[in-house]
Amino acid sequence: MILPSNILKHELIGLRVTVVSSSNTSQNGIEGEVENETMNTITVKAERGSKIVQKTGAVFRFRLVNADVDVDGDELLLRPEDRIKKRVHRW
Repeated sequence: MILPSNILKHELIGLRVTVVSSSNTSQNGIEGEVENETMNTITVKAERGSKIVQKTGAVFRFRLVNADVDVDGDELLLRPEDRIKKRVHRW
């Protein structure tokens, strides 16, 4: 089960996401479902097509079953398969 405390250890594809802030201000507020993830980007399937958002300098809000969780994109800067294996320090 995906919880706010272990979201970095899980697959993000399929989760609802909102770009809370980004260094590219035109990406602020993009909302939809995570369609794909690479080392440096997240592809969001939005209302008006797919949008590619750089992880660097962005803050993402993922909607989980019981809570919304804000994640700094810099903490996601790994290939998804490597991020899942990485040891995460609790905050």
